[in-house]
Amino acid sequence: MEDSHPVFEADNVHMNILCCAGTGCTAGESEENIRRFEQLIDENHLQDNVEVIRTGCFGLCQKGPIVAIYPDQVFYTHVHPEDVDRIFFEHVVGRRPLRKKQLCDVDPSTGQTVYDLDRIRFYQKQMRIALRHCGRINPEDINEYIAVDGYQALAMCLREKSGQDVIDIIKASGLRGRGGAGFPTGKKWQFEKDQPGNEKYVICNADEGDPGAFMDRSILEGDPHSVIEGLACMAYAVGAHHGYIYIRAEYPIAVHRLEITLREAREYGLLGRNILSSGFDFDLEIRLGAGAFVCGEETALIASIEGRRGMPSPKPPFPAVSGVWGKPTSINNVETLANVPIILTKGADWYSSIGTVGSKGTKVFALGGKIVNTGLVEVPMGTTLREIIYDIGGGCPDGKRFKAVQTGGPSGGCLTEKELDTPIDYETLTAAGSMMGSGGMIVLDEDSCMVDVARFYMSFICDESCGKCTPCRVGTKRLLDMLDAIAEGRGTLAMLDEMEDLCHEIKDTALCGLGQTAPNPILSSLHKFHDEYVEHVVDHKCRAHVCKRLLRYEIDESACRACSLCARNCPVQAISGEPGRKPYHIDQDKCIKCGSCLNNCRFHAVQRL
Repeated sequence: MEDSHPVFEADNVHMNILCCAGTGCTAGESEENIRRFEQLIDENHLQDNVEVIRTGCFGLCQKGPIVAIYPDQVFYTHVHPEDVDRIFFEHVVGRRPLRKKQLCDVDPSTGQTVYDLDRIRFYQKQMRIALRHCGRINPEDINEYIAVDGYQALAMCLREKSGQDVIDIIKASGLRGRGGAGFPTGKKWQFEKDQPGNEKYVICNADEGDPGAFMDRSILEGDPHSVIEGLACMAYAVGAHHGYIYIRAEYPIAVHRLEITLREAREYGLLGRNILSSGFDFDLEIRLGAGAFVCGEETALIASIEGRRGMPSPKPPFPAVSGVWGKPTSINNVETLANVPIILTKGADWYSSIGTVGSKGTKVFALGGKIVNTGLVEVPMGTTLREIIYDIGGGCPDGKRFKAVQTGGPSGGCLTEKELDTPIDYETLTAAGSMMGSGGMIVLDEDSCMVDVARFYMSFICDESCGKCTPCRVGTKRLLDMLDAIAEGRGTLAMLDEMEDLCHEIKDTALCGLGQTAPNPILSSLHKFHDEYVEHVVDHKCRAHVCKRLLRYEIDESACRACSLCARNCPVQAISGEPGRKPYHIDQDKCIKCGSCLNNCRFHAVQRL
């Protein structure tokens, strides 16, 4: 670089440049940013003063790639390689934060630029427990995890607690499984501990498959050691000496960091034989899944680990009695395990003081869809949907009206504007017609068609069904056929009743949780947006203009200037007229509803009906 740049004045302050290296930002230009920062540090001989740290997800994915400067706590968003030099020389070297709005956060209530991490509105109502280290430490350096009290919980368990003591703490905390069902974690561990025999197993379920969900992936990318520590504490509590992390192969960054984490933990004597000289042996191995949604179900997951086709089995016996290799097995998801170390170090009373009577602690949600601030959100149980969607998420973009929010993914349901003040916990969401699920939260606005949303989820379920049981294999395909007919104007009112009856039959007879909950998006939307279904069937109209077969494009002759742009861009020559003389007209028999005419008309003469 040129010598004219200001020289860094050493003031005993070591500066850290934290760059998000989660999947979202890496898919942007985060790696290019990191390489440029490292190059500038080397060229200016600042290796002793400045360090670049790859972190996990900060959560505010909508504004990535993200860079945070410590100890100043300055937060830069939408950082691209062309911005790196300015940040480096003006802030890192010159110690003056950039005054460029697009590189910082803007408080929507005041319009003022916000630099301080602690003042960013997105985080104000959050309480980051499972995500406590994501975006703050280097996930590939065990020393950084140890520096924030990592592995203290494991050391305490091995030196001061019996396995039953650990289970009692987890029971008293009120921690429930974060994978969807919400089963009490301590009770699950107790079931396995009480089984006879010395050969037992523990499993981390990282087979996150809900559309739009990325909570577990982000924890594994940003704080994998917390999950490993949680697994080790769990194994000690139940008396297991071997465990598995079952993760889908579509998560290459998470898999890579897990491999580093396991290697580091073994090198530090935190996995393997005689951990911390306690006499306790425990080790882990990674098993890659092929991305089958059904393998999130615990018996299908176990089958896949054993090398069999991932298909559910009837229960009982439950895995705590007969799991992997026929031995007692406990399975918890990533978020559940990430909570375990901090519960053990801070105590059950601390954790149980957060949340509601029946749902303790916090919950991580992947907030997506028609929302200003997409990303990861962690809030105390009992926080309302309105607070998440508006105070944290910033509401729907472009001033669009909120229509519904789908929680629980393909197994959940939609909640409407009337239910925005619903406090989030397991029982309340179920009573409202949805469910917690693993934490997917998809916001829908006025441009969303509820028939199309139900159709999307049912298409997903049909693709992911293992086919073992007839209700799921045949029933869900029949439901999808009926939704297709409704979306294409071939539905009937009798079909709506038939569809609802079939939903209940599938719920009552399917083998596993995938099939039993598959009809939920249909039932929920059918009950809460019944008029929209009727409109598709009776009026052959989609008010959101989403269902293509029900769309109709027409040209307002009074507004048409006969410029011929629509006709010249029509891919099937469905538009005719005379340039400059005669208004244009669309032949409905030829029209394929592509919308090219609407997009190309400069005079707003084309109408979508």
